[in-house]
Amino acid sequence: RYLISKTSSPTSIKRQLGKRIRWGFLLGLMVLIYGSHAPLITLTKVDGKVPFNPSSCVVMIELAKLLISLMTLVLTGGTANLCAFPRLAFVAPYAVPAILYALNNNLVVLMQAYMDPSSFQVLSNLKIASTALLYSLCLGKRFRPAQWLGLGLLMFAGVFHSYSNLDLEEPDKGEAEEVERLHITAWGLFLVLVYCCVSGLAAVYTEGILKSQQLPLSLQNLYLYIFGVVINGLSSFSSAASDKGFLEGYSWVVWVIIAGQAANGLLMSVVLKHGSGITRLFVISCSMLVNALLSWSTLGLQLTALFPVPVAMIGLAAYLYYR
Repeated sequence: RYLISKTSSPTSIKRQLGKRIRWGFLLGLMVLIYGSHAPLITLTKVDGKVPFNPSSCVVMIELAKLLISLMTLVLTGGTANLCAFPRLAFVAPYAVPAILYALNNNLVVLMQAYMDPSSFQVLSNLKIASTALLYSLCLGKRFRPAQWLGLGLLMFAGVFHSYSNLDLEEPDKGEAEEVERLHITAWGLFLVLVYCCVSGLAAVYTEGILKSQQLPLSLQNLYLYIFGVVINGLSSFSSAASDKGFLEGYSWVVWVIIAGQAANGLLMSVVLKHGSGITRLFVISCSMLVNALLSWSTLGLQLTALFPVPVAMIGLAAYLYYR
């Protein structure tokens, strides 16, 4: 919410307008990158399978963010901060987000044994509620009733959109063995709740540490992504789940994915440092709609007649929260 008083000077008005334009461009770019992620992965598939090692792609994304952070630090003259070797107690807290995100990546794989992917897609929207609750409890954010209503509406928009895209028709007898039915076990429900809590905690913790220390954002990102490269690298090289080489199957589309996700991670750091983690939830929800539109326009997937409903719900949620 930006209110410009009648007594504001032209310079102040221009400054505020410029700030809003920059934020609008940044958030719009993030929504586009988030929304294009799944369609781009689909474009990489060969015979219905991803031809590259997903864990190596995660490592490359973390490495790209690390190199860009280092380059930004050098270009902005912040290398003086690297002259003195930092104390371990000072840098160690930056390892926590990398550990939490690595845990979530493994949870996503583990949950596949206890539920189908469509059920996970629907239930993962609960991370909006868990993030809001942790944001309130850990960072002391006090939401107005209208804001709680907006966040609840945002969560149900995600659930509604995911559910409306499920194929709930009974498969033919001949196809019954090939079609994965909707299912979820009690253990799967527990794991998805853990996943949502860990996801919310990672976002809240990252925002807390970025805002609590008066350091250049590029230096903080450097600390974050050093641990990201190390932890995800160890996870990738210790995993025997894939027989593919580290860079095997990489195409230009894969490199576009890496560049986009690296940019999105860095932009998200800007949002968490200077904005709010709740904004991240709106970005993710809006990207869900962009994902559907891109899938329709590039992959030929059909939009359901109910598609305008989650669009309206997200719009109303944004109005209730930011009014």
